Amino acid sequence: MKLICSKVNLLYGVNTAIKAVPTRTTMPILECILIDASEGQIRLIANDMELGIETTINGIIEEPGVIALDAKIFSEIVRKLPDNDIVITSDDKLKTTITCEKAKFNIIGKPGDDFSYLPQIEKNQPISITQFTLKEVIRQTIFSISDNDTNKLMTGELFEINENKLKVVSLDGHRISIRNIELKNNSENKKVVVPGKTLQEISKILPGSAEEFVDIFITDNHIIFEFENTTVVSRLIDGEYFKIDQMLSSAYATKIRINKRELLGCIDRATLLVKEGDKKPIIMDVKDGFMELKISSFIGSMNEDIEIEKEGNDLMIGFNPKFFIDALRVIDEEEVTLYMVNPKAPCFIRDDHDNYIYLILPVNFNAANN
Repeated sequence: MKLICSKVNLLYGVNTAIKAVPTRTTMPILECILIDASEGQIRLIANDMELGIETTINGIIEEPGVIALDAKIFSEIVRKLPDNDIVITSDDKLKTTITCEKAKFNIIGKPGDDFSYLPQIEKNQPISITQFTLKEVIRQTIFSISDNDTNKLMTGELFEINENKLKVVSLDGHRISIRNIELKNNSENKKVVVPGKTLQEISKILPGSAEEFVDIFITDNHIIFEFENTTVVSRLIDGEYFKIDQMLSSAYATKIRINKRELLGCIDRATLLVKEGDKKPIIMDVKDGFMELKISSFIGSMNEDIEIEKEGNDLMIGFNPKFFIDALRVIDEEEVTLYMVNPKAPCFIRDDHDNYIYLILPVNFNAANN
């Protein structure tokens, strides 16, 4: 095999594919990126058997061939080579030479026959959304998946398609994040749970163009994302997702309209007095025209008033400050609306069209302060 490609193209391809290389595995071949130049294209492929990524890069194939190279070593070599054309050659004994200007590396590869290519999956009608929209939807929901494998479903996100609507949901037992997207075309109704890891890696490699689209294909066991020259294939999480509709309510006793930046800044300041691991709530004391936010910890205490527009009852309620910060950070509007019922019922942050809904469970601040 002999290839010539620019460092820019090769580094882009390596950085894309490497997202599917596992950090730990008992199968050394999975620690590799496969370079497949056997069919007139230069394809870089990585696959950890749950998530697979294939990307095609531009370059010249002087001699076709296939070689698997250790992903970590290969990516570091490419990253540190001069900004010029890179020549990759490999012989029948898997000796691979990587040359750029006066730099020359020799490494031993592994046979491509041992590598697991991406599964061949029949693609039905795609769901198309812009790269920007998908990247935003992931950003606005991914923070509330669970990092605990005890309940596998909580480590993923629900993708629910209903005609021309896409609903994306994540939850961790303390909060729920929902984004509703309108699609250009009607699609077959589907409900699948996509691993959070897949979505995090896609978010990293998506260019995020507002003009370019991502085609999403869903089968019984897999989800496929195709954009530009890249294909991402992921296994789905088995099981029926939680019935979140019964947790959602439009009823409220207190409605608050508030400047998002002021509220976020205030809660952020309050967390200066809370050490990591402390479960000290931020207490919201809602009155006519203003809301007092206060927090008390072993370090000290803080309180601050914020102007609000209020409908309904006065209320005192406590929340984990991190959960509020996470939700407010991903909302782009200048003002947000909070809906509350009582100190023991969830708070909803939602816009008028339900494009986004964030549900946050309150904490018992009397017990927490004792």
